[in-house]
Amino acid sequence: MEWQRYQYRVSTDPGLLQLAVIHPFLRESYWAQDIPLARVERALAGALCFGLYDGERQIGLARVITDRATFAYLSDVFVLDEFQGQGLGQWLVGCVLAHPELQGLRRIMLSTLDAQDLYRRLGFQELAHP
Repeated sequence: MEWQRYQYRVSTDPGLLQLAVIHPFLRESYWAQDIPLARVERALAGALCFGLYDGERQIGLARVITDRATFAYLSDVFVLDEFQGQGLGQWLVGCVLAHPELQGLRRIMLSTLDAQDLYRRLGFQELAHP
């Protein structure tokens, strides 16, 4: 699937994913610090991935681990620093939530230390009874 917004594009085509962008970002993130390249490759291969692109350049990612029937876990969401502040992260997660294979799930979960406001605006909320 693909979504277009001005010069930006979100695509679920795994052939477009750019490990040279994804791995360095994740390796420096608080949630996947020092993650080995081979582990990132396996994680991407086993998930529904949403690449965010400016032309041909990958500038963001959202990865969904799901059974496509009842549950999904949203992970590894990022937009490169130089592209932040334009609403691209919100749009990226909106594309994830609009994907046909993720409709009707009982629960979509995520975990974040620093983006609670973004996810609240998209309808996520803290679990009252985890």
